[in-house]
Amino acid sequence: MRSLGEKIFESIIKIISLFSVLLLVFIVVFIFKESLIFFNRVSIVDFIIGRKWNPLGAAEDLSIWPIILGTVYVSIVAILIAMPIGVGTAIVLSTYTSNRIKKAIRGGIDVLAGIPSVVYGFIGLLVVVKFLEINLSLAAGESVLAGGIVLSVMVLPFIISTCDESMEKIYEKYSQSSSALGVSKSYLIRNIILPESKRSILASMVLALGRGMGETMAVMMVIGNAPIMPKLLGKTQTIPSLITLEMGMAEVGSLHYHALFASGFVLMLILLGINALLYFIKSRINV
Repeated sequence: MRSLGEKIFESIIKIISLFSVLLLVFIVVFIFKESLIFFNRVSIVDFIIGRKWNPLGAAEDLSIWPIILGTVYVSIVAILIAMPIGVGTAIVLSTYTSNRIKKAIRGGIDVLAGIPSVVYGFIGLLVVVKFLEINLSLAAGESVLAGGIVLSVMVLPFIISTCDESMEKIYEKYSQSSSALGVSKSYLIRNIILPESKRSILASMVLALGRGMGETMAVMMVIGNAPIMPKLLGKTQTIPSLITLEMGMAEVGSLHYHALFASGFVLMLILLGINALLYFIKSRINV
C-alpha cells in the first residue's frame, strides 16, 4: 500500500504535467487565433506560396515562400555540417576516450550549449562573415552559408549528447564480448555501434533541426535578412528573424501584425510536419 507521501508526490507530478500541456495548448490556440484574422483576408496557400513580402502593400503582398525556403535552407546546411562532426565526436567519446578526459570534454560541451546565442552571432559576424567576404570575394559575407556554419556550432552539443549516451551503453554491452572474440574496435563501431545507434542519431537530427529552425538572434546577425529566394552564398531571411525584426514596428491589430503571427503559425506547422515524418521513419527503423 502506497504511503501518503507517494500519493501527494504523484498528484503534484500530474498537476505539473497537466499545466505543461495546457500551457502548450494555450500558446497554439493564441497564435492560431491571431493568425486566423489574417487568413480571413489571404488564404494560407497564397500566403505560403507567394514570393513577395511588402508590409506597406496590399494583403496579397504579404507572403513568405522565400522566407520558408531560407529557414529550411539554413537549417539543412547546419545539419549537413554538424551531423558528421557530432556523430564522430560521440563515437570518439564513447569508445576511444578515458573517463577522465571524457568528463572534461563533456563539461566543455555543456558550456558550449549554455553560451548565449547573441555571443555566437557576434563571433559569426566578426569571424565567419568576414572570412567569407574576404576569401570568396563577396560583396557581403552575410549569407546562407554563414548562417549554416554558425548554427552548426550551436546544435553540435545536442547531437553529441544524444548520440554519446546511446553509443556508450552499446559499447559497454558489446566491448567485452568483441574483445574476447578478437574483433577490432573499428569493426565493432562500423557493424554494431553505428547500426544500433540509428534511433539516437535520428533523434539528435530531429532535435538539432528543431533547434536550428527556431533559432533567432545568432542566425539573424549573419544572414543579411533579405526576404528573397535563398542562395548558398546569398542573403536570406528566416521566419524567426522576420518576426523578431518586424514585430516591434508592426502596429498592433494591423494586417502586418497578424501576418507575423501567421508566419509563426506556419513555422509551427513545418516543425510539426518534420517531426511527424522523422518519427514515422524512426518507427520503421529496425534496431
